[in-house]
Amino acid sequence: MNVSIRSISDLTASGKKTQTDRKHALSVDVEDWFQVWALSNVIKREDWDSHSLRVEKTSQDLLDLFSEKDATCTFFILGWVAERLPMLIRRMVDEGHEIASHGWEHVKVFEQSPVEFKDDVLRTKSLLEDISGLPVKGYRAAGFSIVSRTPWAHEILAETGHHYSSSSHPISHDHYGDPNAPLDPYRVQGVLEIPVAVQEVMGRRQTCAGGGWFRAMPYSLSKFLWNRMDALDRKGVFYLHPWEIDPEQPQIEGLSMRSKFRHRLNLSKMHHKLSLLLDDFRWGRIDEVFLRQIETGELS
Repeated sequence: MNVSIRSISDLTASGKKTQTDRKHALSVDVEDWFQVWALSNVIKREDWDSHSLRVEKTSQDLLDLFSEKDATCTFFILGWVAERLPMLIRRMVDEGHEIASHGWEHVKVFEQSPVEFKDDVLRTKSLLEDISGLPVKGYRAAGFSIVSRTPWAHEILAETGHHYSSSSHPISHDHYGDPNAPLDPYRVQGVLEIPVAVQEVMGRRQTCAGGGWFRAMPYSLSKFLWNRMDALDRKGVFYLHPWEIDPEQPQIEGLSMRSKFRHRLNLSKMHHKLSLLLDDFRWGRIDEVFLRQIETGELS
């Protein structure tokens, strides 16, 4: 389908919604503020238990917002968090959300051996299933770290009973991403890989997937890009973290100016922008939005 940027912009400016009845997929990576990879050079794993847990309240706030906006979501949960907050996971299940794995301790896949990775995903999957009472079908790697350096990762996910991964951010970035990876879902070693939302605009890849990119963009640009996803008849995956709606989280000494800027950028605006996005588009769980592709391998 050939869609001009001007035609989509005109639709957006006129206030008309271009989305169809189908939903895009909403996802949350459930990790606390001190577990963010960008802070790992100043907050060590062995010190995690000395920091106050804020992820329960921020996740509850997200659950309240999703309930208000009639949105369902896939929560990719760290095993470390689930072990400490099982009642939070049960609320997610009770309210119709999908429980999926984010690994145990937010370790990037390419920093693990295949044996370590398999042990990690099995341990996390087992705990999440015990708490939720439901099968865990999905996985998201810390830092979108299933890349060309980890050719064994999808095979291990298939062996351990995962049906899909959403671990690809197909852009160029200094911390993650692969600018040559497919933009749309693709099957690899028995698992469906579902990238977060990226599209090509005038020959360049532009993410609209969420996270820090969403916090940095004017909301009008994010809305334009998601309207364009609809006009191109593409389903997309959006992601965020509970700590991104928490402007009062502790400030950490020793961060570079770049890391501090990225981490704290527009935290106070995130809740409002997210609320607008939930109003303007229809959002569902990854396993429901991509159900046919996950179960049958059909990619149309």
